[in-house]
Amino acid sequence: MRQIVILVGAVLFLSASAAAQGPGLAGAGTRSGPRFPSNYGHTEWQFAIGYQFNRINMSGVPYNSNGLTTSLVRFFGNWIGLEGQLGLGIGTTGAATVPPSLTTKSVFLGGGPRLVHRGHGRIEPWVHGVVGMEYFCFSQAVGLLGSNTGLGGVGGGGLDVRLGPRTSFRAEADWLGTRFFSANQGHFQLDTGLVFNF
Repeated sequence: MRQIVILVGAVLFLSASAAAQGPGLAGAGTRSGPRFPSNYGHTEWQFAIGYQFNRINMSGVPYNSNGLTTSLVRFFGNWIGLEGQLGLGIGTTGAATVPPSLTTKSVFLGGGPRLVHRGHGRIEPWVHGVVGMEYFCFSQAVGLLGSNTGLGGVGGGGLDVRLGPRTSFRAEADWLGTRFFSANQGHFQLDTGLVFNF
């Protein structure tokens, strides 16, 4: 929980700082004006890499996992793109499973559309929907929680704050849905990292 509060605070601080330094202010033509142009242009590709925090709820008692997230987007025009996403996580189930304190690893691989408001300043909001496969592997070798692969989907959005013409900082919040054991599960996911536009 402390990690979530720290991440949300950092996102709000960076968003407020970026808004205060927004492009097109009175000093734009002077040396004290914005460091980067007000219109960043529209690149065709975007690659992101960063930290992923998941609140996993497989059995009604949630547990946390930490890992790596990457995404690659090919844009078709100013506001729509096709995204491929890979997420890796590792955690410990604590009291959420029987037996308790199992080590868990997860992999999500999927693709889908991304809608973004691009090229109008330092802050670029976006939403996406990704469908693919989710894989969970528990340290318990046998039984219900051994190794499972099922349908997964990610839906949510975030903000990219431009650090320069080609680099941004990302803050993202998603709902992650899975289907295992003939039932649906809902999980929460936070991502943060760097974005490279090319």
